[in-house]
Amino acid sequence: MRILIFGAGVIGSLYGAMLAEAGYDVSVYARGCRLESLTRDGLLYKRKGKIRKAPVNILSRLEAKDCYDLILLTVRENQLHAALEELRQNISPTIVTMVNSLETYDQWEAICGEGRITPAFPGAGGGFDGNVLDAALTPRLIQPTTFGKTDGRERVLARVFHRAKIPCQIVSDMHAWRLCHLAMVVPIADAYYEAADPGHAGRDAALMRKTAKQIRDNLDVIAARKIRLSPGKMQAFRLLPMPLVGWILGFVFQSSFGDRFMYRHSMKASDEMRQLHEQLYRWLE
Repeated sequence: MRILIFGAGVIGSLYGAMLAEAGYDVSVYARGCRLESLTRDGLLYKRKGKIRKAPVNILSRLEAKDCYDLILLTVRENQLHAALEELRQNISPTIVTMVNSLETYDQWEAICGEGRITPAFPGAGGGFDGNVLDAALTPRLIQPTTFGKTDGRERVLARVFHRAKIPCQIVSDMHAWRLCHLAMVVPIADAYYEAADPGHAGRDAALMRKTAKQIRDNLDVIAARKIRLSPGKMQAFRLLPMPLVGWILGFVFQSSFGDRFMYRHSMKASDEMRQLHEQLYRWLE
């Protein structure tokens, strides 16, 4: 099976490395400084304290006739339309969109071609130490890689990811899942931007209570519109006492999990998160 990773950031690089190590024929399409480092050194990543080199092909351009069984689209939301425009010319049948957005999938297929989108969301995070990837998968109980039901292609994806030992799940309504996810992560990112000391935002008890309330308010609006909260554990934000939710958030913010999966992304991708903030609250209003 041939797999193309379109986007060589943290998410694309991690999935590319893991899929290649599982024996798949993986190519990584990159640009700019990232392309230069990949061409020079290859895809380097940390695993169990050692630096490894993933057996992937590095591409500087994508030809229209280059056919891949799967394309994993791992770009930021503000790069999405340009990427789909480029992929319109390519003949590969399946584009797996691992992108944070409130746009609907028919909007994306109007750009790249009908029947090509399989919606998904990554379960990973981290950063780079120089040009070496230092990232990890999100614990399964918190957020496995998630696929939306389409026409059966999601089951093929699940088999591919299981072989690569990447935990995953399939949900019936990916748009509702993504909406609930944004209802949670946008206030979390906002808390970092509001904090006087973003690296220690979790120590500000008042800020954590404010963040907890905003998440609850967001989910209340979604539920009031007869949209089923997904995953079901999102109900905890609505049912648990607010002081307890604030305390839990403070603990998570100060943990190694919070640093790797919340703080690093929020601070590095502030332009994307602020754009998602505008999308979410425009929808909620």
